Amino acid sequence: MIIFISGGVKSGKSGRALKLAREWKRPVSFIATAEVLDDEMKERIERHKAEREGLGFTTLEEPLELAAALALSGGYVLVDCLTMWVNNIMYHGREADFTKMLDAFIEGLTGKDACIVVSNETGFGNIPADELTRRYNLILAEANRKIAAAANHVELMVAGLPLTVK
Repeated sequence: MIIFISGGVKSGKSGRALKLAREWKRPVSFIATAEVLDDEMKERIERHKAEREGLGFTTLEEPLELAAALALSGGYVLVDCLTMWVNNIMYHGREADFTKMLDAFIEGLTGKDACIVVSNETGFGNIPADELTRRYNLILAEANRKIAAAANHVELMVAGLPLTVK
């Protein structure tokens, strides 16, 4: 079972994912993709860790190699988030590996008992003026489309409310 949750920034995606993962009542491997690159990101990561405190999740911090992290995880997995993962791929100069990495990640998802994957929808607004941001949006959109196609259930978060898409 693959559950894909997407939506805008601060739409409630991570909170929804945590709620669904807690309902499994099983050990959950939490794969975190964010890296500490500045003080703001450090603060955000600490807030997210605090949200998970006491839930009994095993956290795997992996900014790039999601397929490898899946191989180390248990049967129930929450991945938060693809948005940062794509950012990391671009930041570390790994765009040429993106398709191979995404396909390996999706293959790894299909071998798990249940997975929740969180991402953002960045294409709801204007077309960005700069080439880098346009490229980022295109890569993230490809990841979102492929994960949604592989998913059994897809939700779009809007103002804290889940809308079932698939």
